[in-house]
Formats: sequence, structure tokens, C-alpha cells
Amino acid sequence: MRFSPLTVTLIAGAVASTNAQITINVGAEATSPNGGIFQFNPSTSTAPNGTVVTFLFSGIPGNHSVTQSSFDAPCEPLAGGFDSGWIGIGAATTPLPQWNVTITNDAKPIWFYCKQLLPAPHCSAGMVGGINVPTSGANTFAAFQANAKAAKSAGQAAGELVGIGASASAEPLVPSGAVFYGPGVSATAPAGGVASGSAPGSTQTQKPSSAVSMNLNTNVGLLLALVGVLAGGAMII
Repeated sequence: MRFSPLTVTLIAGAVASTNAQITINVGAEATSPNGGIFQFNPSTSTAPNGTVVTFLFSGIPGNHSVTQSSFDAPCEPLAGGFDSGWIGIGAATTPLPQWNVTITNDAKPIWFYCKQLLPAPHCSAGMVGGINVPTSGANTFAAFQANAKAAKSAGQAAGELVGIGASASAEPLVPSGAVFYGPGVSATAPAGGVASGSAPGSTQTQKPSSAVSMNLNTNVGLLLALVGVLAGGAMII
């Protein structure tokens, strides 16, 4: 039994798509993880459907979030958007906290920002990012960041795990030495890595969401599509 070149290409492309992964450093440069700076690095990425985007909270020390927004309101949570909650990173944090989201709609840009307010709003300092954003026209990343720097503050409303165009199946993975404040915490998390008030500590239960069934349905659909190609005569005996 052998497969036609078309079938092999389709299968290889599907596997590559489902296995794609990129990393975005939160609060640090990729080559200098202890920088403690107000930026996402890289600030823009291209990610097709099925790509797993890992937000690595590598800025030590620091306290940041990854919160979905929109081009028109870069420092305000997008209704129905994803939100990591705040991650406080202490000097002794190891391994680094991370949060995975999967791209579900690569046809539209995904914008996000850090909603931390201390010591000054991070979004207004330019801590914003984008995935699958236009490289020309009016809605470029440069224009988005300029709008963010003009903002007076940053919206604090809590988002969800499942966003628009991307979704997570669990809360961030937070190891010893870091502190997680979930999206539902009512007060602004402190800029440092020490918990205060009623904010939850670093021990968290990873809660599944509808993103699990979404990813399962996507994989099942992909499998059925490949079977359909084979049944349609792409297989050569």
C-alpha cells in the first residue's frame, strides 16, 4: 500500500499544523530572561490554527498578565476575551510560570496587553502584543502600541480561559516561588511576587474549560477529513 503525493502532503501539513508551537516571553527579553521589563517578546507573532502559544513569564522579578483586548481599546479587556490572571514572579522562581493558549481562528488579529497597574500601568508603558496582525494599513502593531501608550490606565475586568480566536484549557502553570492571582480576583495584584489579602497563593488547581472539548472536536474533525481524503480515492494500492 502506498499513498499519493497529495495525500502525503495533506497529512504532513495537518500534523505540522497541530504540532506548531511558539513562545512569547512576558516581561523579559528572550536572550535576557532576568530583564524585568514591560514588554512581550516577541511583540508580534504569526500563528496558524492549531498553534500552541506558550506565554513564558520570564521577567524576574515581576507581576504581569496576558489579557485579550482590541485594536480600538488596547488597554481594556475584550468582552469574551482570554485572561491569564496575574502572575507574580519571585527571584527564586524555578521553573518559570507558563500559560498555553491554542489558536482557533487565524483569520483575525489577536491583541493583548498586561493589565498590571503597579508601579505604573504596564499597558501605557507599551506592554502589548499581537498575533496574526496586519503588517500594513491602519491597524498595524505600531499603531496599536501607540494607542496603548496614549491610554491613561488599564482595564481590570476579569476575562476567561476561552477567548476570541484563541483559547486555553487550563489556568497558568505556577511553580514554587511564584504567585497566581486568578482573573476573578477583585483587587489589583501587587507588583511584586508576594501574595496579600484574599488573593490565592501559588498552589492552584488546574481547571478545565470548554476549550478542552473545542480542541477535541478540532482533532476529531481533522481525523475525519483525512479519512475522507483517503476514501475519496487519494490512496493508491
